[in-house]
Amino acid sequence: MTGVLVQSKLPLPLLRRGKVREVYEVDGSTLLLVASDRVSAFDVVMREPVPHKGAVLTQMSAFWFERLKSVMPHHLLTADVAEIVARVPTLAPYRDELQGRALLARRATTVPFECVVRGYISGSAWAEYKQSGTLAGEPLPKGLVESAQLDPPIFSPATKAEQGHDENVTFDHVVSELGRLTAERLRGASLALYETGRDSAAKRGIIIADTKFEFGTTPDGELIVIDEILTPDSSRFWPADRYQPGKSQPSFDKQPLRDYLADLKQQGKWNGEAPPPPLPAEVVNATSERYRDAYRRITGTELE
Repeated sequence: MTGVLVQSKLPLPLLRRGKVREVYEVDGSTLLLVASDRVSAFDVVMREPVPHKGAVLTQMSAFWFERLKSVMPHHLLTADVAEIVARVPTLAPYRDELQGRALLARRATTVPFECVVRGYISGSAWAEYKQSGTLAGEPLPKGLVESAQLDPPIFSPATKAEQGHDENVTFDHVVSELGRLTAERLRGASLALYETGRDSAAKRGIIIADTKFEFGTTPDGELIVIDEILTPDSSRFWPADRYQPGKSQPSFDKQPLRDYLADLKQQGKWNGEAPPPPLPAEVVNATSERYRDAYRRITGTELE
């Protein structure tokens, strides 16, 4: 893998460009997902890319898809660029650009909910609990502190927002939208994937505090995991040896970036909206290292 990728432009129909990924149509049953090195914070995409970020997201997803395939089928066909180019020869000139950051996937109809599992209370869940003792309006046990473990983990679905933040909703809301059978399948699969991934990461000294899964249905009705899975962008990874309930935890993601921007907001130097402020090289490099460290710790190997 060479250089950084801000935005891919491939000779395939572009279906969607998100904050991080471009999704291309290969044919009626196959998609190509390309993870760029774009990074967002506070729902604003920064100008500066974070080296290696797209490769971490793609290769870590491939790692987990392989290890969790016995728990739930998934959309990944291959993340090997040689196989991708062999299947889609028109991509041969873009091989270096795609190396490490592209995956070929089965096409599926997306389930319109983020399937969040919370093993510890943090983020928006902690904010709501601190204010009202609830999560998505439903009571949680009294006396929890920030970052406290939730045992058993909680299935905490959310709406999929095109812009802005997702909104936490109740399980009954998912039932009303999708039917009880589908809702229960989503809950069961999400909890099983989280618990298996959590136990695996724990052996590597990583706490997976929470994560979100996305699911889709294939034309024959099979429910599969799609998008990314158990990455630093979709999960909170905490170092187990530094875990201290009662406060926020250090994490293996874009925390250096968020800390820098939060400081600018506190000083009144940025209003939290586009355009973003310029990022110092040390913030970009520190963020890149967090992503690579997460990959190294979770997989036990260096990023390709």
